[in-house]
Amino acid sequence: MPIDLNLPKKSGLFIAGTGAGVGKTLIAGAIAKILTDNGKKVGVFKPIATGCNRHWEGLTSCDTVFLANCANSDLSLSTITPVGYITPAAPIVGAAQERNPIDFNSIAAAYKEICQNSDIVIVEGIGGVRMPLTVEFDLLDLAVEFSLPVVIISRLGPGTINHTLMTIDCIRAAKLKIAGIVLNGYNALEETVAEETAGPVIAQCSGVNVLCTVPFDETVDIESQNTGEVIVPSLMSCDWSELARI
Repeated sequence: MPIDLNLPKKSGLFIAGTGAGVGKTLIAGAIAKILTDNGKKVGVFKPIATGCNRHWEGLTSCDTVFLANCANSDLSLSTITPVGYITPAAPIVGAAQERNPIDFNSIAAAYKEICQNSDIVIVEGIGGVRMPLTVEFDLLDLAVEFSLPVVIISRLGPGTINHTLMTIDCIRAAKLKIAGIVLNGYNALEETVAEETAGPVIAQCSGVNVLCTVPFDETVDIESQNTGEVIVPSLMSCDWSELARI
C-alpha cells in the first residue's frame, strides 16, 4: 500500500545511500551548489532528519543548514526539513521515543512549496533505502512518492560492492529510475585492489553507470558549511540537469 502523498512532478534527483554515513548530505549539497552556480534555482529537501538540535524555527539539523547554504535557499529550514527528531536513531525510534509520529502531510506540503519555488529539486534521503520510517513504510516507499531519478551514494570500503548491488536491487524492485552511482571517499594514498576495482565490478554486474569517484577530503566540515577543496570539482564532469530530467 503506497503512502499516497499526491506529490507534484518535478525535474530533480533523489539522493539515496547504501547506508548511514556514506556522504549523502555532502554530495547532495555539492550537486545543489553546482546547479545553483550554473543559474538554476535549486530546491533542496531533506524531508526527515534525526539527531536534530533545537533552533528558533524548531528542531533542525546541521545537514539542513548545509543544504540550504549550498543552494542559496531563501526558504525556511522547517520547510527544507519538515520532520525532525532529537533522538539520533532511525526515524521510527525517534517518533516512538518523542511520541511524535511522522507527519507525511507536512512533508507533502513542504515539498509542494519547494517545487513552486524552484527549477529543479534535490531530495536527500535518510540512512539506507530500507530505513524504517514507520512499521508500514520505509525510505524506499517515500522515494516512490517523489518518483525522481535516484543517485546512489556508496562509500568505498569493506562491503561496497555488496551494499551497492543490494541497494540497486531494492530500487529496481520499486520501479524507480537509477541515474547512476557516486563512489565517495576514495583515498589514493590508502587504496587497495578492492577499492580500485569496486566501481568496474558494480557497473559490470548491475549495468548501472558509476557517474564519478569522489576523493576523500579532510577539509570537509558539514557543521561549518565547508564543502571542501575537491568535492565540487570532482562532480562537475556530470550533467546533473540532464540526469534530473523525468
